[in-house]
Amino acid sequence: MARGDSEEVHSITSAREPHSAQVDHRERNYLISMAIRVACFLSFVAVDHWIRWVFLVGAVFLPYVAVVIGNSAIRNSGDGPSPFGVDRKQLGQ
Repeated sequence: MARGDSEEVHSITSAREPHSAQVDHRERNYLISMAIRVACFLSFVAVDHWIRWVFLVGAVFLPYVAVVIGNSAIRNSGDGPSPFGVDRKQLGQ
């Protein structure tokens, strides 16, 4: 079966990461951030030094940072075909 010149062929290597893998990655990053937040809060309670205020700031602002990072849409190399056209030169031309 011959292929026409206008038919676009996608490589399987350009397939996106499965949604379940993306969710697992986001959950893991969020849990790590929240563990750091708990450590900051416990350090704020336990430490009696000026650095305790740094721990408080970390405990207060880390949830916001974790959510922003977790929901960011960073395009990875395996996120499918480029929206800007062909990524590589066509063979045979």
